[in-house]
Formats: sequence, structure tokens, C-alpha cells
Amino acid sequence: MTDHALLLVNLGSPASTEVADVRRYLNQFLMDPYVIDLPWPLRRLLVSLILIKRPAASAHAYASIWWDEGSPLVVLSRRLQEAMKAHWSHGPVELAMRYGEPSIEATLQRLADQGIRQVTLAPLYPQFADSTTTTVIEEAKRVVRERGLDLRFSVLPPFYDQPEYLDALVASAKPYLEQGFDHLLLSFHGLPERHLHKLDPSGHCLKGDDCCRTASPAVLATCYRAQCLRSAELFAERMGLRPEQWSVSFQSRLGRAKWIEPYTETRLDELAAQGVKKLLVMCPAFVADCIETLEEIGDRGREQFVEAGGESLQLVPCLNDHPDWVAALKVLCERAPQDL
Repeated sequence: MTDHALLLVNLGSPASTEVADVRRYLNQFLMDPYVIDLPWPLRRLLVSLILIKRPAASAHAYASIWWDEGSPLVVLSRRLQEAMKAHWSHGPVELAMRYGEPSIEATLQRLADQGIRQVTLAPLYPQFADSTTTTVIEEAKRVVRERGLDLRFSVLPPFYDQPEYLDALVASAKPYLEQGFDHLLLSFHGLPERHLHKLDPSGHCLKGDDCCRTASPAVLATCYRAQCLRSAELFAERMGLRPEQWSVSFQSRLGRAKWIEPYTETRLDELAAQGVKKLLVMCPAFVADCIETLEEIGDRGREQFVEAGGESLQLVPCLNDHPDWVAALKVLCERAPQDL
């Protein structure tokens, strides 16, 4: 056994569909300053207001997609972890969640106790955002600093444009696209616009319709929307799709702030009004199916689209533990630079 561990990190999930567990999970998630980037007193007030009604509604949503084995996100991430063990020959393969269990803190402590000194930290997010990639890295730094752990990290960078990721995406989606469809909607997770403005070194963020498509390398490095559009364009190119066959949208808005557009719920109504009957929806910001894909798109999105005049909405599964994705992730992780 060598001493270079691989730590896969995904977002997380409540421990169960009980309201108390959902409330505990939402509190940890929403109180992260990288998720709601307000001063602590305002964030605490806002989150406390959200937690009055949201846990019960979210618990109902989780219950509608919960599997016998547990949370789909955790179950699928465990399957990916198991599949990666056969590919990662350098040491143990562990899984942690940024929120909920298994925690990054407990997992890093366990690795250190085993004598591990080198860890490849793999945030499982294709596109960069402070609320996903940065918060995972900062949490790992905090644990090492506060616990005095002797760990060195290589960090998997965002892989939104990497050929291995895109080829795996094509391989996993191709059977669904080959069944025939009227339109493909690539629905990415949304972000408040202020998250993009905050990281923009150019001052041109969202100043024009094509600002993301003409982003400089410096802007592209931290612009979530630009990276999403690039992923979509490269995927469509690999699939041989014509421009009118596909479009991009952003889902999962929370609160009253302006979020990046176009909104998925708006696009569902527009596509139905345009005569689209057979709609395919992919969610390339997620590598594992979760409440945002299975419930928000697969259930509520399908219901909305049909009510608006469409005939069928087919959710294309995420990469999950597809063999091509497992092989791609191995390559991506092995060339991850040493950052921490």
C-alpha cells in the first residue's frame, strides 16, 4: 500500500428525510459564507427565516426521491468511490461530503491517523464556483490548520473543458439522444449574479449578451457562467448537434436576489410554447443525480413542461458511476497539480 490517498468530495445530503435532519443540513449548508455571502448577522437572520418553512418542504421533496439505500447523491457517490478503488493504485479512496456525513474533517483525520501524508482532493464539480470548489478547499485547509495534520494536497481543478470529462459525458448521454428528441436543454445549477461580479477581474461581467462567450483566459478561470456555456458548446460539438437543437438554462434559484439567466423554469414554458413535444434535459453541473436533478427536473420540471403543452420530458442521468466517467476521473485526478 502506498501513501497517496484520493478524497472525492461532493455537496452532501441530509441524514434522512426527517424534518429535523433536513433542517440541520440546510443550516450547515446555508450558513456557509461561500454559499450565502452576507455578513454573519445578516446571513444568520436570513437563514433563520428560511428555516421556518423550508425544511418541511425540502423534507417532502427528499422523501419523493429517496432510495431504500438512502440519499441518491450519497449512494451514487459511494458507487463511484467503489469503482475508483479499482483504478487508483496509489492508496485508499475515500469519500466526504462538504455538508453532512461523512464529513471532510473526520475523513482527513482518519487518513492522517493511517499515516497518509499525500491526498489528492477531488471536488466533484466540473465548473468553478466559490460555493462549490472554493468552500471544499477552504474546509480542507481549516481542518489541517486547526487539527495540526501533516497532510499535503494535490487539488483537482475544474474540468469543464477537459476532453476526458466531455467524452464521458457524451458516452453517458448518447443512448438517450439517439432515441430521438425535439430539443435538448442543458440545465446548470444557478448562482446569484453577485457571485460572478465579485470574482470578475475585468469589470465586464454580464455587461453584454455574449460577454461569457468572449471571456479572456483570466475571466474564464473563475467565471462559472462562462465555464457552463463552454461545457455546453463543447458537448454539443462532440454530439454533432445543430444550434437550434439545444439551449442552456440555470436552475435552483433561492431568495430574491438576481440569479444568472436564462432560468430553467422560464425555458420549460418557452420551449413548450414553441412546439417542442419531446424534451431531453441534462444537468452537466452535477456528476451524480441528486434532489436538483431527480426531483426539481425529473418530477417538478416534467410536470411543468407537460402542463405548458409539452408531451414528455426525459431526464438524462448524470455521469454517476458510468465506466467512462470512472476512467476519466482517474486520469484527471492523476494529473491534478499540488496546490495546498
